[in-house]
Amino acid sequence: MSQPVKSEVIAQYKTHEKDTGSSDVQIALLSARINHLTEHLRTHRKDFHSRRGLLQMASRRRKLLDYLKREDLPKYNELLQKLNLRK
Repeated sequence: MSQPVKSEVIAQYKTHEKDTGSSDVQIALLSARINHLTEHLRTHRKDFHSRRGLLQMASRRRKLLDYLKREDLPKYNELLQKLNLRK
């Protein structure tokens, strides 16, 4: 993922001025990387090393979402709407 995209995602999801590591931002960054890697894997079907990384990122995002759901349910629901994760 290129740096400008990362800074745009951080700017969109930060909760305060110097926020770069809150759960919201981490989940949004992982979602952006997962979407990018999913597109890569559509064209490179046999890239199993990247597939493993994708599964690890999805697992990390799932854990962060579980944490956010436990700690702050309204923020969790709002983030799901923003990221369009649940259909």
